[in-house]
Amino acid sequence: MDLPRYPYHQTLEQRSGQPQRRPVVIVGAGPVGLTLALDLARRDVPVVVIDDSDRIGEGSRAVCWAKKTLEVFDRLGVGEAIAREGVRWQRGRVFHGEREAYAFDLLPEAHHKMPAMVNLQQDQVEARLVRAAQLDGRIELRGRHELIGLEQDGDGVTLTVRTPDGLFDMRADWVVGCDGARSPTRSLLGLSFQGQVFEDRFLIADVRLAPGVRPRGLDPARPERWFWFDPPFHRGQSVLLHAQADGLWRIDFQLGRDADIEAERDVARIQARVAAMLDSDGFELVWSSIYQFCCRRAERFRVGRVLLAGDAAHQVSPFGARGANSGVQDADNLGWKLAAVLRGEGSDALLDAYEFERIEAADDNIGHSTRATDFISPKSALSRRFRRAALDLAARTEFAKPLVNSGRLSLPSAHVDSPLSTPDADPWAGGPGPGCPAPDAPLDGGGWLSERLRGGFALLAFGWPVNVERLPVITLPGEGLAATRYGARPGSVVLLRPDGVVAARWHRFDADAVSAALLRAHGRPNE
Repeated sequence: MDLPRYPYHQTLEQRSGQPQRRPVVIVGAGPVGLTLALDLARRDVPVVVIDDSDRIGEGSRAVCWAKKTLEVFDRLGVGEAIAREGVRWQRGRVFHGEREAYAFDLLPEAHHKMPAMVNLQQDQVEARLVRAAQLDGRIELRGRHELIGLEQDGDGVTLTVRTPDGLFDMRADWVVGCDGARSPTRSLLGLSFQGQVFEDRFLIADVRLAPGVRPRGLDPARPERWFWFDPPFHRGQSVLLHAQADGLWRIDFQLGRDADIEAERDVARIQARVAAMLDSDGFELVWSSIYQFCCRRAERFRVGRVLLAGDAAHQVSPFGARGANSGVQDADNLGWKLAAVLRGEGSDALLDAYEFERIEAADDNIGHSTRATDFISPKSALSRRFRRAALDLAARTEFAKPLVNSGRLSLPSAHVDSPLSTPDADPWAGGPGPGCPAPDAPLDGGGWLSERLRGGFALLAFGWPVNVERLPVITLPGEGLAATRYGARPGSVVLLRPDGVVAARWHRFDADAVSAALLRAHGRPNE
């Protein structure tokens, strides 16, 4: 796939020297910034996206895209293409040496539009997002625009930007920093990054296999995630294997905290590691990188009219695919709130709720990542003995399998304490409660519930129709798969937020209760 570019060009405000006010300026044209731009544009909010580069970064980088992320991409018009072009998978196996410790299935239940996971190189995902943005007249994508200054007042934000033609100022109602782990936006806000830097080093190798070569016997027609602790081909360390699109395979080697980085970058050394893992030299090394990682977050995700999302706000280990996926979920959480505030439909408290909810999600992801890293890279003799015992027991007994942690795979966070949620007034036997992600389900007439939602508030009515002024109502059977997934019965109603989160639910429709919950979900609980 040829990767699109967004070349620099001089703008009218540069030539005139007069800043043109924009509703939203997004800093960073990665997957998070582009997702947010597309989301806002579909809500008729004009957006300018600036980036210090003018092209998509090379290399696969992030590769695993989770079901919730795919559902967000689908709403924005690129999900089906990404799912079609990538490698779908839902099963994984974990080995201790060459013995299987346990296996898992991320989506054992059938009847979902999107798969549990799709592996597709980040540059190809970004290419889809860039092309979609370039086709949307409400999005202006500006390359080689480097943010070097931010100044807020009560009315907006002034951004100072460096370009090939010099400095100029931009003016925005709101600014969102989606500019990565080294975020200039975060630095200009003076925010610290709180957390832990892990000393272990890891090698990524993307390889293309010769015909007939199977990595450790894995069937390319049935791709799975395979993870080894202490395999015979890489003693004392761990290895992760994934299939990618275009016939590529991602191999992730743990090198240890004392690895010589320069020596490990040697191509012949990388090829030797891959050959030992494959038990074959029938491969081409396409791309490689050595990395360390952090589990940390910014102390704030909002400072006045400037917000942070993605790696600019939080970082986690790559084990569990929680980095890019949680960033896309940040964008999904923020887009509708920012649009509602700009239209005067929601109060400023919506943006405080964004910070509250996504800090809660970041802390949850950091906790999962830290625990996975501690298991993968034990730092003491006691930790190593515990890991060995857990792996040995998991191969023989069911109770020990949850003790093995090769990275808990990304799931959408539940915001159970969200100030936007209305608590249950009556008991429910199951289903997602307020603040929890809403499941998709097939519709009797064909299609999917997610296709009916499309990014707005909606009321699900189970069993018979109801009427609510200015609120779309989707009538579903009182029994069946959708009702089961929501824990509903005939007469139940469920209020969904635009980001697919349950705002409130009742077993009996009450128009006043629905109106009050809708106000609360807009950050206006006392009106």
